[in-house]
Amino acid sequence: MKTAIAVRHVHFEDLGTLEPLLRQRDYRISYCDAGTENSHRTDIDAADLLVVLGAPIGAFDDVTYPFLSQEVKWIERRLRAERPLLGICLGAQLMARAMGANVAPMNQKEIGFFPIELTTAGHASALGALPPGTAVLHWHGDQFEIPRGSESLARTDICPHQAFAAGKHALGLQFHLEADADRIEPWLIGHASELSHAGVDPRLLREQAKAYGAGLKAAAQVIFSRWLDQFE
Repeated sequence: MKTAIAVRHVHFEDLGTLEPLLRQRDYRISYCDAGTENSHRTDIDAADLLVVLGAPIGAFDDVTYPFLSQEVKWIERRLRAERPLLGICLGAQLMARAMGANVAPMNQKEIGFFPIELTTAGHASALGALPPGTAVLHWHGDQFEIPRGSESLARTDICPHQAFAAGKHALGLQFHLEADADRIEPWLIGHASELSHAGVDPRLLREQAKAYGAGLKAAAQVIFSRWLDQFE
């Protein structure tokens, strides 16, 4: 049986719709909860797949959140070894950092269900299975620069750097393709303060989740399956 480890920073920001897909593909899944297990996990490097999930903190906030330094080391080792790695939101930002790229605040937060525009490289990647106009969940105020040697895969007007790939083994997504719209309520509760400061009405997000959730879930299954097929 293959193994997948997901580094989780906020309990409700988990593997979402990716988890049942991994189980169907015979992965044994475990979570590494940031700040509690970082110092003693010894199985990260051996995992067949490492997924680094999102969080409402910055990719360079090591002084405030020291565990980030360990996560960057895990990411660096997997990139050097060309081992399968998926970064989502903060996870993608940490990947960009590990590859020498900058991560910085945008002029505004991007929160809500909106479509992305694929680049030429994006259409040729696993993301090419995303039907035009499909709304994905965005929830971030920072963005990464595209690391040297990797390809930009997607953009939005607010955030021109939405996804990048390093070979076939590493994929960074700024948006939450994994999000299960049927479980949006914990996000609305857990990020209530951020939504208030950003002027985003949680009722709108709740309605968007109902409208776009099924399409997002179907697209995610195809995209993640195609990406997994590249190295399995």
